[in-house]
Amino acid sequence: MVESPVVLETRQLSKAYRMGEVTVTALQQVDFQVRRGEFVAIMGPSGSGKSTLLHLLGGLDTPTSGEIILAGQSFSQLKDEQITRLRRQMVGFIFQFYNLLPTLSAAENVAIPLLIDGKSPAAFRQRINELLDLVGLSPRADHLPDQLSGGQQQRVAIARAFVNAPQIVLADEPTGNLDSRSGTAILELLRKTCQELTATIVMVTHDPRAASYANRVVFLRDGQIVHQLTDSGEGVAVQKIMEVMASLEL
Repeated sequence: MVESPVVLETRQLSKAYRMGEVTVTALQQVDFQVRRGEFVAIMGPSGSGKSTLLHLLGGLDTPTSGEIILAGQSFSQLKDEQITRLRRQMVGFIFQFYNLLPTLSAAENVAIPLLIDGKSPAAFRQRINELLDLVGLSPRADHLPDQLSGGQQQRVAIARAFVNAPQIVLADEPTGNLDSRSGTAILELLRKTCQELTATIVMVTHDPRAASYANRVVFLRDGQIVHQLTDSGEGVAVQKIMEVMASLEL
């Protein structure tokens, strides 16, 4: 079986912050790869570096040392405006609190990345409609965010993340603001999207149940990858994840 190409890679990635007189190391020489079509969950306790890693992967922050390579392009070889353009065109984001514009309809919110990239939403009307259909919101395309439930707003955010056909989608606690039922529906949708669009997703989560929807679970502690679980079928068992967390005292 031929392996899928690597979409995103880090080499010896490190990040340190100055806090007064103290230097805090958030990541230490992390080597990490994500292949096309993977759904990867990143887990770890508070302060383990998982959010820092996600921000670095998306070009929202700069590393202290090491390299990030997205679609064959090294961030270290690019100027700030080139990284911004790369992020805009190749990375989708899903946030915990949706980040929808309240005065725009669901369809208009989905189209925001197109507008930012200087594209006409009208030219992408079919894709917007297809994505809204995929997330089950076609009948609510003209609804404003305050006319949608939290779960429906997150579905809009998912459609928005994929509208530019990005190389990778980064999700930061995408179910953290939802009840259990809505959260489960969003996780099933993410897995479905990964499969149907051959999408690539990296998701930060603290929830073993959420991580079980991924094909691979990466565990961080003290800024380093300390363990990984993989599954070639329908995700990684919750019990396995909890056993690793207990053994690593995460």
